[in-house]
Amino acid sequence: MLCMLIGITLAGLAQTDTTKQNQADSTKQENRVDTIHIGGMVIIRDKDSKSKKVVYETLPSVRTRKRDKPSNLSTNWWIFDIGFSHYVDNTNYLGADAQAYAPGSNEYWFEIKDGKSRNVNIWFFMQKLNMVKHIVNLKYGLGLELNNYFYQQPVRYIVAPPPVVDPARVYLDNTANRNYQKSKLALDYLTVPMMLNFNFTPTRERGFGFSAGVSAGYLYSSRNKTKTSDEGKVKAKDDFDIQRWKLSYVAEVSLGPVRLYGSYAMDDMYERGLDMTPYTFGLRFSNW
Repeated sequence: MLCMLIGITLAGLAQTDTTKQNQADSTKQENRVDTIHIGGMVIIRDKDSKSKKVVYETLPSVRTRKRDKPSNLSTNWWIFDIGFSHYVDNTNYLGADAQAYAPGSNEYWFEIKDGKSRNVNIWFFMQKLNMVKHIVNLKYGLGLELNNYFYQQPVRYIVAPPPVVDPARVYLDNTANRNYQKSKLALDYLTVPMMLNFNFTPTRERGFGFSAGVSAGYLYSSRNKTKTSDEGKVKAKDDFDIQRWKLSYVAEVSLGPVRLYGSYAMDDMYERGLDMTPYTFGLRFSNW
């Protein structure tokens, strides 16, 4: 029993306090090493060392995030255009056709208010299909073209009954003591544009380029709205012998965040009587 007690005592004295030793080593290590981070470089200096030697270590460089590669087919939803509607009037008002359509008319009848005649387009979508390295693309879409022509004169259109053939469709209202606040022709088209797009900066979201092509529009609504002091608002809905289909040359220009658009019809918009070729221009709000 005495030998066992002596052995246990000697074994206990022989153990070392590892906790204190680890703390001492850690404190010594902290005092020995000085680490400084500068950008992608780490500077390590041993404080206990008598030499002035400094160890440099370069960290791996952080990769710059690259822009995703453009898709071969991209879709842009809900594009809006705000601009102006106008037309080139080539009507021969001395001819029989013009006088049959608008008796007594002259070149001043259909002058429009330039700043007030508006064009608003709502494109449900536009798609861009890559053809050559995302620089040359096919661009197409579907949307509504809304045109409002505000007349300077008190122009009123006539809703003709179906049995009448080639009746007069327009007259100038000279009713005494009647003051006109509004006289406009509204034409709305369902339109499909098809363009060839040239994007000079394909890796940029808002780049530089232009598009050019044609569009086909179907007239689904036409109306003449007037507002007078005695009658108030009056609306006449009819086709007024306006052509149902409109083919146009279309173009757009992308200047970074700014986009411009324009269109010019291939033919006049009336089936008979008047010879007026419509065109539009304005700003386009689109992602590309």
